[in-house]
Amino acid sequence: MAQTVIDIILFVLLTWFLASRFIPPRGVQMITTAELKRRLKQPGVQYIDVRTPMEFRSYHLPGFRNIPLHELTARAHELSKEKEVIVICQSGMRSQKASKVLKKLGFRSVTNVKGGLNAWQ
Repeated sequence: MAQTVIDIILFVLLTWFLASRFIPPRGVQMITTAELKRRLKQPGVQYIDVRTPMEFRSYHLPGFRNIPLHELTARAHELSKEKEVIVICQSGMRSQKASKVLKKLGFRSVTNVKGGLNAWQ
């Protein structure tokens, strides 16, 4: 009986952990790279790339500004909380984390690019 209870608790914890990693944060919009291409030069939007400076220097999309994920909290004041922020990284994982950070900091409109630059064609 005790082992069954422990197994259920472990299953619930594992499920919660995986869901928190892969389910988009509440209030964050998700777009594809195809949608990003249509919206790229939209006025009033802030485009940020949360990859490392070296990754950004090697290749980045025009119009995107580099604010590495590990610097985002300290540099969030450089962005307007009133304007939409579109976030990209290499695969979509760091930008998803960055989106969560921005929402917690009070940004109203945050959009994550699914698949990141790996999905860019």
